[in-house]
Amino acid sequence: MVTAMLDDVQHGTKHDTDHDERVWAIAATVCDPEVPVLTIEDLGILRSARREGDKAVVTLTPTYSGCPAMGVLRDEVTAALLAAGYADAEVVLVLSPAWTTDWMTEAGKAKLEDYGIAPPTGTARVGAQSGPVRLQLSVRCPQCGSLRTSELSRFGSTACKALYTCADCLEPFDYFKVH
Repeated sequence: MVTAMLDDVQHGTKHDTDHDERVWAIAATVCDPEVPVLTIEDLGILRSARREGDKAVVTLTPTYSGCPAMGVLRDEVTAALLAAGYADAEVVLVLSPAWTTDWMTEAGKAKLEDYGIAPPTGTARVGAQSGPVRLQLSVRCPQCGSLRTSELSRFGSTACKALYTCADCLEPFDYFKVH
């Protein structure tokens, strides 16, 4: 069963029954506790959802293996499923394949910017790819849109973000790092 679940996660498949869509829809309403404007679906950590009898099973991939929010997310997803009438709920954490910002939805990236966090730009380029390597020369300020920004610290309010400042509006802001 674990191998089948890993195959589903690696290939990004969702099961096709109405109950599975319902489990997905319920889990997808849970917000990230560190960035509350993003749902776990927006963030791309919701990997699969299915029903096994009266039990709902949801698979999540943390943004990184030591993410402190995963305990809270496990509890929130479980509570949402139990409140929706499932007799039992299980949240499985899967570390492989590793999460990447490429899994974030475009809607999620827009929500980040509206919230004042610069969204990740570019792709994580997971795996061997040929061609030119893209360099990021600046991060656009989510407050004023300026490109005259600089990194103050590689780590911001959480490990997945860096702290930047804008030379035009003088505001500090988080940048959700590409990884």
